[in-house]
Amino acid sequence: LRGKQGESRKAELIESCKVLGIPASHVTILDHRKLPDHPSAKWDIPLLADLILSHIKTHQIDLVVTFDAGGVSGHPNHRSVYAAVRSLHSERKVPEGCQFLTLETVNLFRKYISMWDAPLSCYKNQDVLFIATEKEAE
Repeated sequence: LRGKQGESRKAELIESCKVLGIPASHVTILDHRKLPDHPSAKWDIPLLADLILSHIKTHQIDLVVTFDAGGVSGHPNHRSVYAAVRSLHSERKVPEGCQFLTLETVNLFRKYISMWDAPLSCYKNQDVLFIATEKEAE
């Protein structure tokens, strides 16, 4: 994360984690040369999966909230994060007890009406997808 925008996004991330009860000391911001901070950059999915898995194991993380396949904003790097997490799950590399939640990509109108969208979200039919192994489904 470079420049004024990078510093601003670091501060936003730390503040949003604080709202969720996550102290700044538990926030890791990677500045990896193979994962450039640019909305059109498509990230290396195996590398990203390895970094995410290492972080999950090191910090004994039990819940990961990430983008859905649409990347919320459609940015390729956001889609890469979802693909990396999805690959960890499909390859059964996720530690037992760790779960994933994904944000829902919505159309531009709903995205930009923010808090006025909350009542709509509460009343619309919710699609729920459970991803389970054959053993978990038994």
